[in-house]
Amino acid sequence: MEYDVLIVGGGPAGLATAIHLKNLAQQQNRDISVCLLEKGSEIGAHILSGAVLEPRALNELIPDWRQQETPLNTPVSKDVFYFLTGDSSAVKIPNLFVPRSMHNQGNYIVSLGNVCRWLAERAEALEVEIYPGFAATEILFNDAGGVKGVATGDMGISARGEQKDSYEPGLELHARYTVLAEGSRGHLGKQLIEKFDLDKDSDPQHYGIGIKELWEVNPENSQPGLVAHGSGWPLSGNTSGGFFLYHIGENQVVAGLIIDLNYSNPYVSPFDEFQRFKHHPLIAGTLTGGRRLAYGARAITKGGLNSLPKMSMPGALLVGCDAGTLNFAKIKGTHTAMKSGMVAAETLISELEDTGSAGKDLHAYNENFLASWAYDDIYRSRNFGPALHKFGSYLGGAFNFIDQSVFFGKLPYTLHDRQADHQRLKPAAACKEIQYPKPDGILSFDKLSSVFISNTNHEEDQPCHLTLKDETIPIDTNLKIYAAPEQRYCPAGVYEIVEEDGNPKLQINAQNCVHCKTCDIKDPTQNIVWVAPEGGGGPNYPDM
Repeated sequence: MEYDVLIVGGGPAGLATAIHLKNLAQQQNRDISVCLLEKGSEIGAHILSGAVLEPRALNELIPDWRQQETPLNTPVSKDVFYFLTGDSSAVKIPNLFVPRSMHNQGNYIVSLGNVCRWLAERAEALEVEIYPGFAATEILFNDAGGVKGVATGDMGISARGEQKDSYEPGLELHARYTVLAEGSRGHLGKQLIEKFDLDKDSDPQHYGIGIKELWEVNPENSQPGLVAHGSGWPLSGNTSGGFFLYHIGENQVVAGLIIDLNYSNPYVSPFDEFQRFKHHPLIAGTLTGGRRLAYGARAITKGGLNSLPKMSMPGALLVGCDAGTLNFAKIKGTHTAMKSGMVAAETLISELEDTGSAGKDLHAYNENFLASWAYDDIYRSRNFGPALHKFGSYLGGAFNFIDQSVFFGKLPYTLHDRQADHQRLKPAAACKEIQYPKPDGILSFDKLSSVFISNTNHEEDQPCHLTLKDETIPIDTNLKIYAAPEQRYCPAGVYEIVEEDGNPKLQINAQNCVHCKTCDIKDPTQNIVWVAPEGGGGPNYPDM
């Protein structure tokens, strides 16, 4: 199948690329063929975000969106920030002392999955061909070594590698240019960054894991438009992160905890920290008497400007979180992801005027992004993450208040963090084991019941998509030195150490995988490699 432009990923960056490209083509009375692949069973199925959306890019992409039926129904009405000083105490920080980048006036509390479903309708109306349930598993290269498209995975392959009765071969999709919009730690984007050495001048990329639940609460506990952020307990030591509680309307709230993946204690369990967090009176006061509706987890690319790779290569572009355009100081990435896609579309429409153009390295995309407001947005937050990593929550928070609220993100120097997250883990013998309380089934829950309400499903008889470079490392290194941290950093119960013939063995429950990519990021030996499972597999998030 041949196209002018192929987009891999149906998140906000990929959809913004498609819509803007088609709009520009219409304005110029040109016919440009655009195809978008999405590995989820439908657009939005794999989308997970807080999310408070800053509408700046949307205003440019669809200027009349407020006159339409959209899923942006809850404007932010109030901002609060807390520092949790213990398991039952908290200090409310006056807005005056909260970095201005974290103020949310003019923003909207949304289900980003529903926003993407709505954007997909707009894209299809513009004749973008959207294929959900097709996972791009392989990059295709031309004779000169440039990207010429992707191949989708075969369907109906058994765990033994044999063709089942349901077998369908994958497709090759060729394009003059391919746009990678897979989201955080995209597995094809990761390969291309390495192949073309796109990050040679960048700091290592940094990540967090965000864990989120959607709740229906008692009407008296609902405050539509309220946005609460905070930090502190239950995280301690050099484990940093923050929480959010958003009142989305219709008696629904979203509660979440983000933990930076540069923590050093291998006994840390982000899932269990989140369950413990919900028992704090500040959070429990809202959730008590309510009903949990959905659960999910996703990695967050938060290295920002310092970790941003070159975003173009022969025949392809990186957009959104595949590159790392999130503004960590704002805890927002949708607006910058969409803008990066729009800049990509503007670069492509100009290049495609040359009917013979294909497979070039579009350096102009990097230059155009550099000249955009999205670059300025993430430039101003470049010190936010490194300050917290270097100085901790207290001093780092003070530094960030001065940087963001006094100097507006334009201090005359840049902080760096040049140690990758997976290199931060210490041996278990050097750390204190953490005893987490058992879930009560009211506010806190176990992993399996949580995965159940994420609607996660994979075809059982298929090759495992959580691959190991060396099958001896999980026991000989990870268990021996780090007490098998994959059992804890995975928020879905995928990894277990079991006994077989009296010996420990790593068991991988791939059916539980919610595609958060944490294992691919945090494995201390980088032995686990996440690859795409059969298309349509994974979570099916409703209203997340």
